[in-house]
Amino acid sequence: MPDQTLPSILLVEDTPVQARTYLDYLDGGPWRVDHVETGAEACIRLSEDPPDLLLLDIRLPDMDGMEILRRVRAEGLSVGVVMITSNASITLAVACMQTGANDFLVKPFSSDRLTVTLRNVLDHQHLSREVQTLRESLGIAAFQGFVGASAPMQRVYRLIEASASSSATVFITGESGTGKELAAEALHKNGSRKSGPFVPLNCGAIPKDLMESEIFGHVKGAFTGAVTDREGAAAMANKGTLFLDEICEMDPNLQTKLLRFLQTGTVQKVGGDKPRKVDVRIVCATNRDPLEEVRAGRFREDLYYRLHVIPVKLPPLRERQGDIIELADHFLSTIAQEEGKAFAGFSAAAAQAIAAYDWPGNVRQLINVLRNVVVLNGGPEVTLAMLPADIGQGMAELTPGSVPLIKAQGSGPATQESIEPLWVVEKRCIEQAIEACDGNIPRAAALLRVSPSTIYRKKQAWDEGRH
Repeated sequence: MPDQTLPSILLVEDTPVQARTYLDYLDGGPWRVDHVETGAEACIRLSEDPPDLLLLDIRLPDMDGMEILRRVRAEGLSVGVVMITSNASITLAVACMQTGANDFLVKPFSSDRLTVTLRNVLDHQHLSREVQTLRESLGIAAFQGFVGASAPMQRVYRLIEASASSSATVFITGESGTGKELAAEALHKNGSRKSGPFVPLNCGAIPKDLMESEIFGHVKGAFTGAVTDREGAAAMANKGTLFLDEICEMDPNLQTKLLRFLQTGTVQKVGGDKPRKVDVRIVCATNRDPLEEVRAGRFREDLYYRLHVIPVKLPPLRERQGDIIELADHFLSTIAQEEGKAFAGFSAAAAQAIAAYDWPGNVRQLINVLRNVVVLNGGPEVTLAMLPADIGQGMAELTPGSVPLIKAQGSGPATQESIEPLWVVEKRCIEQAIEACDGNIPRAAALLRVSPSTIYRKKQAWDEGRH
């Protein structure tokens, strides 16, 4: 009788010889292993009895393994996924990681490689559950300066962790204010170059006539104003990371020189005649659509493909369901401390307005709004009236005479017979909050001041008859 306390692994592999090999590799390990041959069988098992870890071949006779991976992540199943592929290309690996795989194995692989990978993923799953519990109890989730535990941000965190140790170029896209430089710093701090310099350079903030000197440096007398030799950003980033922000705003002539630098790994100062070898990792970012810039002829296609090795897309704040109030709480506390104010939270209407707003300027706009509120007002609570009119439009503060969100159950003094189990009261409270918010669970969670994941977990428990 298998030990039910051990983690379960489901192997999805249609080739009998390979399946037998993998099962032999896993025999006697600290896990329970089962095997199916088709994607359809895997989907049935995922619906009826999800395993702790899915060891999934990407090529199956009835469907693509990526389709099963997407289903696992779309349904929010707490299942670790390791993909098996015979294709060693970085493009496929990145696609797997972006879709939500925890790791991948390239055939053929050894018994040690398989067991180490599975142990790491299972350990990560266990740690993630502990971290999620801590996040819910603390009311905030953080990763390398980021705040938020939404599914889109979890995918970003996983991709940063997976690609940080590589030397491959990373291309970060996202709207202004989504944290592209923060993501670049996280890649640097998590990688093997963390002891080296991190050198950021904004390609849109420097006049094009000076941009070449900023990147590659210059020698004394190279142009008017060049009174001394100067190192460029590429040389200063040697053994570290060079972050080129707003890369799509770079002048086309300089794009050619940047491409040559990427191909040769050498820099030559403006006015100089001695090339110098440097070792840097390139991370670049833009708030534009880089492919559209290529089609419009503003960005070199060959440079795009040289830079676009590992893409990281940062979601706008409006797509990070459940993160907005956590971010607002975090930045309100930080700004209030900096300004010496006593703000401790938001009124219900203010929280609802913040959660409902689209935030076109993303996190940067949220920070600026909260700083304005803190500087111009006193605490202890941010009210609707303190927010800019466009954010609070259509909202109204609850007053002592207004209808409360949670309806009273009965009237008169309490008796032993009227006392209900706590889970019943909690269930009614949550259901009424969701109803009052027209089914918007993240907004209901914001008003109840809990994580949306808490509500989703409780609803699942109630649906399954658990309390």
